[in-house]
Amino acid sequence: MQNTTIKAAPLLEAINLSKVYEDGVKALNALNVTVREGEIYAMLGGNGAGKTTTINIFLDFIQPTSGQALIHGVNANELPLEAKKHVAFVSENVQLYPNFTAMQNLDFFVRLGGKSNYKRGDYENALIRVGLQSDAFDKKLKDFSKGMRQKCGIAIAILKDAPAILLDEPTSGLDPKAGKEFTRLIAELRDEGKAILMSTHDIFRAKEIADFVGILNNGELVAEKTRAELEGVNLEDLYVEYMAGYMDEVAENGSSLANNLSEA
Repeated sequence: MQNTTIKAAPLLEAINLSKVYEDGVKALNALNVTVREGEIYAMLGGNGAGKTTTINIFLDFIQPTSGQALIHGVNANELPLEAKKHVAFVSENVQLYPNFTAMQNLDFFVRLGGKSNYKRGDYENALIRVGLQSDAFDKKLKDFSKGMRQKCGIAIAILKDAPAILLDEPTSGLDPKAGKEFTRLIAELRDEGKAILMSTHDIFRAKEIADFVGILNNGELVAEKTRAELEGVNLEDLYVEYMAGYMDEVAENGSSLANNLSEA
């Protein structure tokens, strides 16, 4: 008798997702990515690779030229309000109110997300879980470090209790201790069944935390590796290998530009 494993439906899915801007710049070219329950997918690439464009399409900040971005099976650009019920978002620079305290920010944004049954103790437990010191709970965010603001952002994501989480360069600019704490939290959320799509340029963090790593280059997914496939592999060398063609192209274009300028 044949043994078949039925995979759960993706909670986050990009299907032939493309974005071409009015000036002709192609930010994404037929991207296909799936993230299921209990998985972390890290999109790895340099500036302009298409990572943030992908996140922004899922959040309906921008519209795709073609293709679909699905959150829990809902088209994020056709039914954005419905789609956003199923996802939480933490950006590189968490946008919270600087003149609100940590507790006030949690209360405001959690209620904005449709959760009205939480008490102060629930907020305190979330902040304790993310590692914010208790003496900061009632302090205004204008005096917080970037790492402390990130902790408030992830606390809000935890309290929203959405099945999917989008992270855009979440560890950028964090000190090693804050970065390690953030990674631990993301791993815990994955173990609780969350589907997490993360954009990052941090090669080592991607290998440490992700179940899947996709390397993006000029809007295209040029490589996709599982955690098992990355065992014993130098991800930095692999990244450079897949970026080599792009770098050669940049060097060639730069050389051509220099020649044109010298001939002018």
